[in-house]
Amino acid sequence: MDTRRKLEILADAAKYDASCSSSGGVRRHSLGAKDAIGSTTGSGICHSYAPDGRCISLLKILFTNACIFDCRYCVNRRSSDTPRASFTVAEVVSLTLDFYKRNYIEGLFLSSGIARNADHTMEQINRVAQTLRCEHGFRGYIHLKTIPEASPELIAQAGKYADRLSVNIELPTQQGLEQLAPEKNLRRIQGSMAGIRARQDDSRDRRKSANTTRQRSALARERVFAPAGQSTQMIVGADKAGDRQILKRADYLYRSYRLKRVYYSAYSPIPHASALLPPKSPPLVRENRLYQADWLLRFYGFQLDEITPEGEGDLPLDIDPKAAWALRHREFFPLDINAAPRESLLRVPGFGVKTVESILAARRYGSLALADLARMRAPVKKALPFIIASDHQPSGLQLDSSRLKQQLAQPAEQLLLPLQRG
Repeated sequence: MDTRRKLEILADAAKYDASCSSSGGVRRHSLGAKDAIGSTTGSGICHSYAPDGRCISLLKILFTNACIFDCRYCVNRRSSDTPRASFTVAEVVSLTLDFYKRNYIEGLFLSSGIARNADHTMEQINRVAQTLRCEHGFRGYIHLKTIPEASPELIAQAGKYADRLSVNIELPTQQGLEQLAPEKNLRRIQGSMAGIRARQDDSRDRRKSANTTRQRSALARERVFAPAGQSTQMIVGADKAGDRQILKRADYLYRSYRLKRVYYSAYSPIPHASALLPPKSPPLVRENRLYQADWLLRFYGFQLDEITPEGEGDLPLDIDPKAAWALRHREFFPLDINAAPRESLLRVPGFGVKTVESILAARRYGSLALADLARMRAPVKKALPFIIASDHQPSGLQLDSSRLKQQLAQPAEQLLLPLQRG
């Protein structure tokens, strides 16, 4: 099989992995660096976004789609009749460099099925990254999907060459894994995440404790361990896990292992699917709502029980999670935008982090009116029932909960899935 045909198969097989992001990567380039190639600062085909809004293009492929595991939701499972292909280390290295030199990409996202065994596959993935970094001086972005069943030493080696590592948890409960991915184990997956966090902490602490020029010089020559952190993916709708279970697991992963990002991927029916799987995908709006709830956990100071109260079902599809909270807590509003603290303003429907920061900065110089919010490009119409400004006080009609819900509801066809930032 020629390389082009392999690329067709293995790039297509990689499309099911949503946890492909270059966010958090160190900005570096090869200008002035001897025998180096690559950059994380250029522009090209848009595949993902960095926190500052830069488009980052990545070659996203599997090393092989052959797999000894038989995860029911995976198109590359052992029992699938999908066409199989495998790259060699030299082929992946050559493709990455060739695509970069043509300005198609700025980095590599490399995942893989598990061929032979976990250690053998992890060794091949590591060899790709090591060859790019050490033999070709590649300074672009590298994201490696690690295999939790591989030895800790191999995962540690991966972090020496990769900007970001990810370990896909796939399903939020051990029960779900036992039913749909019997070879996977939640404790083992989280143990792998814990090992990555421990090495990140050690790498950071050694740099902080360096107090001599010689120590700092030695550490400057040593790569930071996985400087862009780690991420994971959970499949939505493949098992019976509800949104609360999914977000509870995500919240635990953020707090326990300092993950940079949890990605949510709506289950997509695959050929010759198991009878244990649902016949169709969940609404894509559900995936969108999970991303919005995830943002509230990470950036808006919300607690899990505030977003999905104990005993309630999935997140509502017709209204975003922050607006749903606001409707349940009408006593919290209206808020005076000229006096309310940051943590309270973040709870106003429509106000994002940047809007709140702009309000806090602007009100130091004078009282804010609705026109000032409009100049900040804040969604004034959505926020009106929940705020007080120098020229605005909500009317009784605006405060009516039934009218508010109707006003805040969004038709599914108007919703856009969020950008893969993080």
